[in-house]
Amino acid sequence: MANLHRGDVPLELGGQRLSLRLTLGGLAELEDALGTGDLAALGARLGSGRLSARDVLIILRLGLKGAGHGFTDQEIAALPLAGQFEAMLGAVVALLAGTLGMPDQAPESPPLPHPFVP
Repeated sequence: MANLHRGDVPLELGGQRLSLRLTLGGLAELEDALGTGDLAALGARLGSGRLSARDVLIILRLGLKGAGHGFTDQEIAALPLAGQFEAMLGAVVALLAGTLGMPDQAPESPPLPHPFVP
């Protein structure tokens, strides 16, 4: 189950309710996979609004891995896109926005309850 306060993004994929989460290790893998040298270059690359299908595949795999799911690129690539691509792309954008601090694109999440306010 997705925990919005930990940076999780919910996604239904292949009939399963899953969550995505990028870890620091995932960001490092993403830098390597996309050929960016640092976080600023990664943010600029991803903030351009231009994602390839390969980018989406990599980000989905790393987000699933960060949330404890063990999908391979091949398993994700084999998923049928009919009716699922918009949800996949929306989850990837929300994951990147939340992780890289792009609040204008991050989904609204409920505020944390204050322990001292009834």
